[in-house]
Amino acid sequence: MAEHDTETQHGFGRALVAVYAVFAVAATARSVYQLVTKADEAPVAYALSAVAGVVYGIATWALATGNRRVATAAIGFELIGVLGVGLLSVVDSELFPDETVWSGFGAGYGFIPLVLPFVGLWWLRRTRGK
Repeated sequence: MAEHDTETQHGFGRALVAVYAVFAVAATARSVYQLVTKADEAPVAYALSAVAGVVYGIATWALATGNRRVATAAIGFELIGVLGVGLLSVVDSELFPDETVWSGFGAGYGFIPLVLPFVGLWWLRRTRGK
């Protein structure tokens, strides 16, 4: 087994990949449903949730396979997204007539979307060079 495999095959690394996978499925499924059934109500919000789902999916794959460069890029994008959308949704709630995964800094998901990129980047830094 390659070294990078052990980082996410057991313990905290495995749990981190699982959380990212759950968010990938949840955000993608929700956004697809919303885009198919009511895209005209809040197209930007639903498209942003779709982007979040794709980003979570990429991060899941990258963390699970040990592709640190892609994981760092995806999680960095995720952090910028949750901070940017979170701030915009708090400052001007009319920008997003319906919630995205990142609205209110992920309040609708227990703020996990806000905490997750910090944890992911911490994990990548902690396991660097192992």
